[in-house]
Amino acid sequence: MPIYLLDETLAFPDPMKADAATGILAVGGDLSPSRLLLAYSLGIFPWYDESATPILWHSPRWRFAMRPRSLRVNRSLRKTLRREQYEVRYDTAFAAVLAGCATVPRPGQDGTWLNRDMQRAYRQLHARGFAHSAEAWRDGQLVGGLYGVTLGGAFFGESMFTLEPDASKAVYATLVPRLSEAGYTLIDCQVYTDHLARFGATEWHRRDYHDALREALALTPRPRWPTAPERGLPLALR
Repeated sequence: MPIYLLDETLAFPDPMKADAATGILAVGGDLSPSRLLLAYSLGIFPWYDESATPILWHSPRWRFAMRPRSLRVNRSLRKTLRREQYEVRYDTAFAAVLAGCATVPRPGQDGTWLNRDMQRAYRQLHARGFAHSAEAWRDGQLVGGLYGVTLGGAFFGESMFTLEPDASKAVYATLVPRLSEAGYTLIDCQVYTDHLARFGATEWHRRDYHDALREALALTPRPRWPTAPERGLPLALR
């Protein structure tokens, strides 16, 4: 399949035409809020390492995703949550979460795709109410978190980091039941990771993913992002 070259026009090719092997649909364009929101609404995401230019836009044939109601939490993490050692907060340290995702090393990953331009773009989306963070705090210190983008009833998870073994896990296990309660119907995890597979994410064919995305985007009223901080095991997991 051809890989399309974007210009300043605010448009993308049909995401079904992405390269079957790499998932790359297009190159170029920019990271303006308008382009990013259009991309997410079409099931397209930017992803490249810090040395790569231009921007690479992806629409993989197999998409890693889950329904919030399908969350699985193992016994060990449930015990951790019951200890109430982490307070999970929402949108109180978005820039710090971005920085953590960009700088904290992760096994099997060299460098980061979350460069300065990408961080600036997501801060702009956050200022407009489309990008959000969920954070693990212990003794007043940020020790883990994740961020992503919301459109309609879809949450597009972008990245997470942790400074302690269970911090980001506690955030995810606390956030997902809140998303389900709020009315979110789709969590887009983008590409496979063992970490999220343990929570119940699976690989969906692109067509099934896009069917679910269309349903999520059509939800009205738009579900709200959580705001109240919380500790302990969520009621939905008890």
